[in-house]
Amino acid sequence: MTLPRRAVLAMPLLLATPARAQPRPVIVLVHGAWMGAAIWDRTAAALRAEGFEVLAPELPAHGADPTPPEAATLDLYVRVVLTAIGDRRDVVLVGHSFGGIVAAAVAEAAPDRLRRLIFLAAYLPASGDSAYSLSQRDPASLVGRHWRQDDPARYSPASLAREGIVETFCADCTPEDAAWLVARHRAEPVPPLATPVTLTGARFGAVPRAYVVTTQDRTLTPDFQRAMLAAAGVTRVAELPTSHTPMLAAPAALATAIATLAQP
Repeated sequence: MTLPRRAVLAMPLLLATPARAQPRPVIVLVHGAWMGAAIWDRTAAALRAEGFEVLAPELPAHGADPTPPEAATLDLYVRVVLTAIGDRRDVVLVGHSFGGIVAAAVAEAAPDRLRRLIFLAAYLPASGDSAYSLSQRDPASLVGRHWRQDDPARYSPASLAREGIVETFCADCTPEDAAWLVARHRAEPVPPLATPVTLTGARFGAVPRAYVVTTQDRTLTPDFQRAMLAAAGVTRVAELPTSHTPMLAAPAALATAIATLAQP
């Protein structure tokens, strides 16, 4: 895939070799709603080429995972990520989109295992927030326009209208990548989206945080992303001039952003 020349970081690169080399952290990539772990393949490969150990767990009822949607819970997602982390203690946890909620809950559960949280075009919650409650603050998002759900009263799984998937998630992708994403679109379990997280300053708040803003995003709009990071007091920020899925539109630039923000 040929990357657009405009897909560069809007912050200075900090990847020069330091006077005393720091051990590289393990990078754990958590995908978002309607996606699976394969969305990370190119970015993970770029990070591994730079010497990072990279893990990309598949959340239950996503991607190729066989869990039925009705069995999916936010707690189950958190347990899957914690299992992937295992006994590692120097982890940079990256949450994309709804994966930001999962990452925040993981940080609350195991802050001692994390070097840093990176929110990538992600929901950045305060205690009591859910993905659903936060989404109500972003009326310009295209998700609501294309949301399809058979039985909302019973929290049935939700999809995006097929004709709206590319417009919402990856308007800047190649036709081949857009077709790949549409083919893998899977109905999303709704209860985890509506589950609030309980976060404390002593645990979640003790983990340093960074954010990657995607400035052409129509899923979580750039203004909404910036409002969340400002409310959370996050000042370590990169920007990518991409849609909601830079892992497809600009995977090498995204890998550079993650590696930069992962530095101590």
